[in-house]
Amino acid sequence: MFYNALRTDRGQQFTPLTISEEEIAMTRMNRQSMVFILICLFFAAASLFASQSSLSAQTIVDEWTTVKTPPPPELKGITIDRATTALLLLDFNSQTCNPERRPRCIASIPKISKLLRDARIKGVYVVYSLSAGATPGDIAKELAPLSGEPIVISGPDKFMGTDLDKILKEKDIKTVIVTGTAAHGAVLYTASSAALRGLQVILPVDGMSGENKFIEQYTAWHMANAPRVSARVTLTRIDLIKY
Repeated sequence: MFYNALRTDRGQQFTPLTISEEEIAMTRMNRQSMVFILICLFFAAASLFASQSSLSAQTIVDEWTTVKTPPPPELKGITIDRATTALLLLDFNSQTCNPERRPRCIASIPKISKLLRDARIKGVYVVYSLSAGATPGDIAKELAPLSGEPIVISGPDKFMGTDLDKILKEKDIKTVIVTGTAAHGAVLYTASSAALRGLQVILPVDGMSGENKFIEQYTAWHMANAPRVSARVTLTRIDLIKY
């Protein structure tokens, strides 16, 4: 029972205030509805927070196994101008090209040997590179340089800290055929550097090697798609190069 206080001249009197059962029931329902709404809002907010946290936590590493390999790039036949083209043989020394570290490099030597032989016959300029600490005597015998063929020694980018740019300019070279190891090292960085210097780059995919197939696949994709670089790169095979 509820009471309503009424003040009169004689003092305070209390009169009963009657509330119907329907009003009580409605009040209870309103309270329950409010509690239910608050609970729903809480869980909705929690769900939204969890969803946003999950999205913000996603990185390419988290999604690694869901990535689909893009379609292979096209290999194109090409006829070179022998007078303005140089063949680059990068780091075919035993420290980087050996059966233990890169058996795929050893496997590539016969094809590159034929490419080298044909290039020399046609009068194409040949330039070698070595990895740090190597000497000309460390180059695979099938690919050994001839007297007068220049050799530069550098890290992955064979233009950096060497006279390679000067050597090519002195011969009026406009195009380079890039072969070597590692695909994701000397080949990728030297080919990219050549392209960014305005040279045309011919990249025979069977003339580069890494420790595994993925490295070569990645390098081929990168060279075919990299901004500014790809516009100057032609992916090919050794047997598709004509003089």
